[in-house]
Amino acid sequence: MAKRTTKAKKPSLTTAIDLDDESLYLNRELSWIEFNKRVLEEAEDLTHPLLERLKFLAIFSTNLDEFFMIRVAGLQEQIYSGVTELSSDGMTPLEQMREIRARLIPMYKRQADVWRKTIVPALEREGIHLHRHEELTAEERVDLERDFFDNIMPVLTPLALDPGHPFPRLLNRSLTIAFRLVDEQSDEDESKVAVVQLPSALPRLIKLARTGGHHYVLFEDVIRAHASILFPGLRVEESHLFRVTRDADVDIAEDEANDLITAVAEGIRQRRWGTDAVRMEISPEMPRKLTQFFTRALELENSDVYSVDMPLNLQDFLALMQLDRRGLKDVPFTSRKVAEFERDGENIFDVLKDGDIFVHHPFDSFTNSVVRFIEAAAEDPHVLAIKITLYRAGGRSPVIEALKRAATLGKNVTAFVELKARFDEETNIQWARALEQAGVHVVYGVMGLKVHCKVCLVVRKEGTSVLTYAHVATGNYNLATSRVYTDVGIFTGRQEFERDFVHLFNLLTGYSRHASWQHLGVAPLNLRSTFIDLIDREIAHVQQGGKGHIIAKMNALIDTTIIKALYRASMAGVKIELIVRGVCSLRAGVPGVSENITVRSILDRFLEHSRIFWFRNGGDDALFISSADWMTRNLDRRIEIVFPVHDAKVKKRLREILKTYLGDTVKARMLEPDGSYRRVEPGATPMRAQQTFLPSKRRS
Repeated sequence: MAKRTTKAKKPSLTTAIDLDDESLYLNRELSWIEFNKRVLEEAEDLTHPLLERLKFLAIFSTNLDEFFMIRVAGLQEQIYSGVTELSSDGMTPLEQMREIRARLIPMYKRQADVWRKTIVPALEREGIHLHRHEELTAEERVDLERDFFDNIMPVLTPLALDPGHPFPRLLNRSLTIAFRLVDEQSDEDESKVAVVQLPSALPRLIKLARTGGHHYVLFEDVIRAHASILFPGLRVEESHLFRVTRDADVDIAEDEANDLITAVAEGIRQRRWGTDAVRMEISPEMPRKLTQFFTRALELENSDVYSVDMPLNLQDFLALMQLDRRGLKDVPFTSRKVAEFERDGENIFDVLKDGDIFVHHPFDSFTNSVVRFIEAAAEDPHVLAIKITLYRAGGRSPVIEALKRAATLGKNVTAFVELKARFDEETNIQWARALEQAGVHVVYGVMGLKVHCKVCLVVRKEGTSVLTYAHVATGNYNLATSRVYTDVGIFTGRQEFERDFVHLFNLLTGYSRHASWQHLGVAPLNLRSTFIDLIDREIAHVQQGGKGHIIAKMNALIDTTIIKALYRASMAGVKIELIVRGVCSLRAGVPGVSENITVRSILDRFLEHSRIFWFRNGGDDALFISSADWMTRNLDRRIEIVFPVHDAKVKKRLREILKTYLGDTVKARMLEPDGSYRRVEPGATPMRAQQTFLPSKRRS
């Protein structure tokens, strides 16, 4: 196959520019790989503390897992089904698969080099040691053998692989040891093959009772060292670790499901076992014959096998983050308490009459704002109802507890729980059932759509009037992620939003064809057209002799209709500054098309998750926050909202945040026309955006 060029063609100035030209778009999958490469760069960055670098290295692996389980699985399905539809950049599914492998092989090597040459030696210098079994003392080996007999062996299940034993259903992402065995009492010349899956219930790192530092041996090394006990009477010739990744994009046939919660629960069980295998990772020492045995058994191609010269399932090593070694981790900090929630003797609903309240997590406290707002609504005797969307609530959720409390106090509580939130379905089912038991009215789904908007609406009786108060955010009602994701939220008591919010929840819970939204943009109804109109308005300002300027911050930019609108704006002379954390299919800096567009990505301690949109609008700037990225799935297959910011103080805060991100010279990378990224030059006074947002007083 001829090598596909990634160089953008310069459009001819004598002919009209075709915005459908495939050379104007970057491949989604390859752009994602570029994003994960930036994660790997953070693992290499010596300015991060050691255990934080290990965390980034593990995130790189976790990201790859999800990429294969969802994106690669989808491409393979297209290939097997004979789909020939091209991506926006003109690549077939097979071409994309080949290019993905070509780019990932050197990245796997780079990751292994970081682990072996940087992370492990640095851990050893800090007194954190990972020992091989043969390095242990005789006393330690005796202790481990006793532990193996008492606590490990009863949990293990050796599985023979021969015509009398069908090939087992190896768990998705489960570590498996392959053994080649010789039965010396048999006349057969052929060796036997068996596998043992490592139970996830037992720790990967087994702590040794040594003094002077932290000493561990890997779980798989202990099993391999005692393999003769598992296969008595046979000689263990060799053993090798491998790991299978399976298609985990659970497809729920909503139109055929009598009970959505039961259908989703079944989907979760399918994901654990997985459907078709899509990747096998092996240790480099695994011989070709054994590799081919498993490749055939799993119905994989040779191109689906990746040799990994480091421990598999690197996320297991995040257990080291629990060590009390503060110097090896980011300096802890205490989120700012939000002043408006700290006014003595004042009801938060009265405070909101003075103006909207803005929060920027994790720098502003989630507990002291979002949780307190919902708790106040639960306890307030004048509150009649609470309505909320829950996409990911996390574990041990104070938000869930507050909603249950509100229901027990007799308030009308409605919670929309998105059961189809990928990889959080099981947790959401648990919350849904707990809420129902407490008397909350739980709504499970909108047919054919995911509900991704983040809104809490409080209905309160004040005198003879019924007023509404709302919290709108870019992030989920999840305490855990609020500490590691950057998100923004707004509390408002502006009654002009009431009708839109009421119609939004009616759309979620009932039957509605409401179309006349006064303030909100709502997907899949009018969100894309709302953004297109805002972009076109900037074009109009330029055409009328004014200036056009757009600043947009999001997680991903893929939707071709939006990209074309941005290209048109750039061609008209609108200045466009994009902050896109992850995948970006827009090709910046193409002469005559996107030379007025810059795209930067910021990766740092916290996962950038906020979506903020600013339009100059002839000097009367328009600002919005949104739950949606500029992705086709968000605009067409989810219920999302974009919320206009009216409060002058909140607008000022958001402008300052965007300005800070645009000024980052430490963690920002700029997108080049060929799809690669380069670091921003630090200059004389380097500025790291997330550091500037941290509270000035840190916890030691």
